[in-house]
Amino acid sequence: MSKTLFLIILFNLFFSFNLLAADSDREWRKVIDLRGQWKFSIGDNQNWSRTDYNDSDWGNIFAPANWEDEGYPGYDGYAWYRKKFKIDETKNLYIHLGIIDDVDQVFVNGMLIGFSGHNPPKYQSAYTFERIYQIPASILNTKSDNVIAIRVYDDQMEGGLVRGRLGIYENLTIPEMVKSLEGNWKFATGDDNERSEFNYNDSQWDNIIVPGSWEAQGYNYDGYGWYRLHFRLDPGLRNERLVMILGKIDDLDEAYLNGHFLGRTGRIYDNPRRIEFGNEWQELRAYEIDDDVLNFDGDNVIAVRVYDGWIRGGIIEGPVGLITYREYLSLERDKKKNRDFIFDFFQYLKGDRD
Repeated sequence: MSKTLFLIILFNLFFSFNLLAADSDREWRKVIDLRGQWKFSIGDNQNWSRTDYNDSDWGNIFAPANWEDEGYPGYDGYAWYRKKFKIDETKNLYIHLGIIDDVDQVFVNGMLIGFSGHNPPKYQSAYTFERIYQIPASILNTKSDNVIAIRVYDDQMEGGLVRGRLGIYENLTIPEMVKSLEGNWKFATGDDNERSEFNYNDSQWDNIIVPGSWEAQGYNYDGYGWYRLHFRLDPGLRNERLVMILGKIDDLDEAYLNGHFLGRTGRIYDNPRRIEFGNEWQELRAYEIDDDVLNFDGDNVIAVRVYDGWIRGGIIEGPVGLITYREYLSLERDKKKNRDFIFDFFQYLKGDRD
């Protein structure tokens, strides 16, 4: 084996393992550690999501751990976790809950902020998916307690908040949004080009959390799907040049705003046999918006057509929202720096060989 080939292999191994750790540290800053004792009760009651519910007579349980090892051997069914926390900052916060077996609904201050899987009678486990949900800044209290309530359904074997890191983290890489679009969207499987139109009636569609793979939310499905969201904009942004950020989408997408085509990543054909895809799911979607497309005096509608070939599908990762063109250029400069670093390293290796 040549020295250069050895260095390339060594670099790849080092880069793969250490970059993952570095990215994790650079992307997330822990604000609150949620590992430890939680209030816990088996059973099910929707009132248990309320901030003012009195859980003083509940037992305590350690998390992360499966509840079978924490005093509830053999129990399958519903149970709830609750925990209070205080916080001084509310920007770009996400709750990390690791792996939950099998289905969960997560409430902060009484508001559902995320869910994975489906409860009976349409049971669908999501135990293989790591739970990371955005916490809307508008629902957090900085002068009083906040309450996390987690409804869990376990079908069999171990149950609960079983493993992983538990905490509230700030995402350090999110660009400055002038309008966040993360949260509840409308969603339907299948395909119909009329779904891109402004006046299309999506009132009977399902609700889905964006970002988040559709498999994690109960759709064990490969193929076409559509997302739609109605939103309004501050008229003060009228003179800003804006860019639509749609995070990472698995696998291909077409985006429409108020019925106007915004852009695509990959190519979606009506005949799925013609569709080809590769690493598009790793690309951050960023589509510039023409000046005359946005409405500052009423509703806007974003519609996203997605084709998923296998494994995860949908708008799987954020950020999702509107940013200024200046912020977009800053993102592009950061991406170019990373590409240049890798290119320069391999040029160095090439020079070493010569």
